[in-house]
Amino acid sequence: MTTRFTPSVVTANDLFEGDVIYLTDAGTWSRLHAEAALFTDPQAADAALEQASAQSDRLVGAYLAPARMGPNGPEPAHFREAFRARGPSNYAHGKQAEGLC
Repeated sequence: MTTRFTPSVVTANDLFEGDVIYLTDAGTWSRLHAEAALFTDPQAADAALEQASAQSDRLVGAYLAPARMGPNGPEPAHFREAFRARGPSNYAHGKQAEGLC
């Protein structure tokens, strides 16, 4: 049984800061979901994920997260990813304290 591909972004956690990060079109990493590259082709998504997973000196836990295009760039398509994109929930720090979410 084959599964249907869902448009996705590549996400991981920054190994040094612990922040959620997203792979951009330029091949760099951003803390902002809206700056992520949105992959609509499964082969391109798998290739980007493989490239990200090889960066074990920079990040941990890379995976494809479902997303959809919004007015300001990719938006999370699942509540878990929306929660991760907002940052820590225990108190305002990181993205929340900086007003980035």
